[in-house]
Amino acid sequence: MKHSYDTFRFYKSEKTFSYCIRGRVIMKDPVDLQVLDQAVNKAITRYPYFAVRVGVDEEGAYTLSPNPKKIVVQKKGKTCPMLGSPEVNGHLTFVECEGREINLYISHALCGGRGYQPFLMTCIWQYVTDQYGITPVAPAIRKPGSELLPGETAEPTLDMLSAEEPIFCYQSKKPHVLIADYLNGMFNPFKRKPNFRLYTFAQKDIMAFARQNDASVAAFFLIVMAKALDRVLPAKVPVVGGEIGHNPSAALGFPNTHCDLLSHVHIDYEREQLTWDMEKLGTMTRGQIMLQTDPSVSLAEVRGNFETMEKLDEIQGLKNKIAFVKKNDSSTSKGSHGTYIVNYTGFMDWGEVADYMESYAIVVEGHVLLEVSSVGDRIFVTIMQLLDETKYAAVFEEVLTELGIPCQVEGPFPKRLTKHMLPMK
Repeated sequence: MKHSYDTFRFYKSEKTFSYCIRGRVIMKDPVDLQVLDQAVNKAITRYPYFAVRVGVDEEGAYTLSPNPKKIVVQKKGKTCPMLGSPEVNGHLTFVECEGREINLYISHALCGGRGYQPFLMTCIWQYVTDQYGITPVAPAIRKPGSELLPGETAEPTLDMLSAEEPIFCYQSKKPHVLIADYLNGMFNPFKRKPNFRLYTFAQKDIMAFARQNDASVAAFFLIVMAKALDRVLPAKVPVVGGEIGHNPSAALGFPNTHCDLLSHVHIDYEREQLTWDMEKLGTMTRGQIMLQTDPSVSLAEVRGNFETMEKLDEIQGLKNKIAFVKKNDSSTSKGSHGTYIVNYTGFMDWGEVADYMESYAIVVEGHVLLEVSSVGDRIFVTIMQLLDETKYAAVFEEVLTELGIPCQVEGPFPKRLTKHMLPMK
């Protein structure tokens, strides 16, 4: 493969969906914009692979090259600048601030949650250090001036991906897809209203319940949302389908890579199964996650993505490449979606930095999509929607109440995502 794995999403259309990640941190004290500016531009020196601009080579392929200009840190305005635009110095990341709120925007082409969160953590660590004149204890946070981890910038190649026969092949039970919601959320200006809600949990409550019911954090939220949807979907719907992303980079020997090497785990719940007790559902869900994250299974999916990109390299001309991706993008193919998605970046230790934070939210595009993250002794969950619709959140909260899991609910808030300004020749 000639070009970076990070460039593949640039060829996708953003007419209705944004390929942007927004990390929203609410600090306990008002934020000093000047100090934040200095902190972010110190932090980016630790992540040179994010300090890049997009270009187009002689074959019409998108490329990434170093961008020496400063990262733009600005007061929150009425609208967001576009990633890659002159307003953000051509960068694919920028920061907005207002009151106690810090928003870090970054292109989903550069990374996923596992790749971008260390950068955000470094930004907040540096801000706390500079603002309060202290050095918060946080051994797991990567500090400016520290060396890159082994394989942090590494990208696998097709020849590294084994052609081993997978031990399992997902056979879809044709779960219900919220087609009407998506059509209204993408194309109906009277219905479209992208938003998110933020749920705050005590980590001990989730972990204790998960341990008692043979589950995990990811499995817990997969089950809760499936049981919630069971209450609002028509009786004629036979299957509720959950989906969760998995990064198999460790199986390739690149546990530290920033690349968003995703495979997908699908768990199809038949309506009768959703009457089972939580322990039985926990065993089933966790078992499917373990089975579908087996390297032979997850890497087979990644291999298919790399084969598509190898073919993309052979095509000449940017317009032709964009047309090829539109036709061959597996993420938009029939049968590739379930009813809802739950993503969990896993535990990342913020150390004493967590003491200065009120909340943390991951905001992305999607509908009935949950992003789960851990900060200190709390778990934060954002539920993204395309519509101004309360029923999904209401039943989610009902199930939590019946299970005895307390939480704080905030929102809905506007998603406030941006898109890319890319060179077209």
